[in-house]
Amino acid sequence: MITVTDSAAKKVKSLIEETNFTSPYLRVGVRGGGCSGLSYELSFDTDKQPNDTLVEDKGVKILVDNKSLLYLFGTELEFSDGLNGKGFQFINPNASRTCGCGESFAV
Repeated sequence: MITVTDSAAKKVKSLIEETNFTSPYLRVGVRGGGCSGLSYELSFDTDKQPNDTLVEDKGVKILVDNKSLLYLFGTELEFSDGLNGKGFQFINPNASRTCGCGESFAV
């Protein structure tokens, strides 16, 4: 499924606390567009839809619509905030290529 690193889980939990969400989920998805053809989506949501798959890793509840799950299966969500950090990054084993910024990919 989809996993999160310790640093990503810590950041997600911190953002949830800052925004005071109730029953929050991290929504991860894919949409058409971007330099390489497909772009990642990352947001918070409070509602699970009928076509969503719920995954939990390190205490983070992740919602993925079933269509996006096909592209994201096995993906790891990373977070880096160092000097060269880029924020959240998707490490996707299904991507055949990614753009320089890491926000889009192709399969």
